[in-house]
Amino acid sequence: MAPHDLRRPFKRAAISDQQRRRELSLQRQAQNRRDAQHQARFLAHTILSLQNDSTEPEQELESAPQVEQQAQDFDVRQAARLRGPEARRCFAKQLMLPEWMIDVPERLNTDWYVCARPAGKRCFVVSSNGTTVSRLRNGSMLHRFPSALPNGARTNNSSRSGQSYCILDCIFHEPDQTYYVIDMVCWAGMSLYECTAEFRFFWLNSKLVETGACNDPSPYHRYRFMTILIYNCDQEGLTAAYAGPAPYVKDGLLFYNKHAHYQPGNTPLVLVWKDESCSQYVIDTDSKGQIPDQQQVVLELLDDGRLATSDDPSIIFGCLEQDFIQKTELQAGNLLRFAISEGGLCFADGKLERADLHYLGKPNRARAFADSYSKVIFQYTARHSPLRIEHLLASINSVNEEENTDMVG
Repeated sequence: MAPHDLRRPFKRAAISDQQRRRELSLQRQAQNRRDAQHQARFLAHTILSLQNDSTEPEQELESAPQVEQQAQDFDVRQAARLRGPEARRCFAKQLMLPEWMIDVPERLNTDWYVCARPAGKRCFVVSSNGTTVSRLRNGSMLHRFPSALPNGARTNNSSRSGQSYCILDCIFHEPDQTYYVIDMVCWAGMSLYECTAEFRFFWLNSKLVETGACNDPSPYHRYRFMTILIYNCDQEGLTAAYAGPAPYVKDGLLFYNKHAHYQPGNTPLVLVWKDESCSQYVIDTDSKGQIPDQQQVVLELLDDGRLATSDDPSIIFGCLEQDFIQKTELQAGNLLRFAISEGGLCFADGKLERADLHYLGKPNRARAFADSYSKVIFQYTARHSPLRIEHLLASINSVNEEENTDMVG
């Protein structure tokens, strides 16, 4: 059976171990004991202090006793001095990046939320010390502005406490100049890293409206913030997110595992899925906005010549000969663009066996990371036999029928 054939209307042949990695991620969460408060302070300071613009540096966020925070503050100062690719890499690693849905998760109708993803610029927004800053995922500043978020504007009633800062994960939607909040990382100095998605979404919908951040723009609130509708991923919720109206241009669907913590980097506990009905861009386009005849992928060159994805651990797609590396003056760490030629991708037992790659050159210098494995596979199957909305609905219906059968039995 070819890797893109379907076994049943809602179940595709094994082309990944995404389900196994979902289970491992949930287990790892239970064992993880990160200093979530330090993580939030580090991120907030990085967003305010990245040296890729000429704006005035912000004052340091809160301060706990100097002795206890010495090592942590050193990390923050180091991050603030990063420039160029190093700054982009450091900052981009702080976002929770969804994997692309290449198989249907188990218990989709009970353990997952779904929402329509707004089209626009993914960014972090931090409010602190009487100002608000938004940065794109490559670290560059999008806006600096006053807002109604906690400590986000210099008004008489704003708090000056360094503890009162806020970090939101947003998508800036150009047509209506609105920040749509897709997740909450920190609120009024309280870290939410180790809270479940279920709690974070409840807190977000409860707190954001109270601040007035959802009001129309004003002198002390330049951009409006809005939450998005989050549905339980049953048949009604999935249909509403997919086909229902939204105040923004849709760019696919986001699926959140209800038990997922906010995890920087790629995670299989948040998934993105697209088709032509809910996104203008399903298959990647080139620099001219055209769909290339052959799928293109960006991989990182390792010390030994292997070509790796951005995953942790990375997936190896091939290897370049040392003669070719020397001739083209490539170096370890370079991001390289390849086309997937006629030989395509070959799989065995859910693992990549072989990839027919043709070297094209280096990608845009603003690029911070290689493609993830799930993105490559989603794009590959989108060109051959895509995972369709009917398959997602059939998966939910199948589970409902099994549950009804068990109840009758």
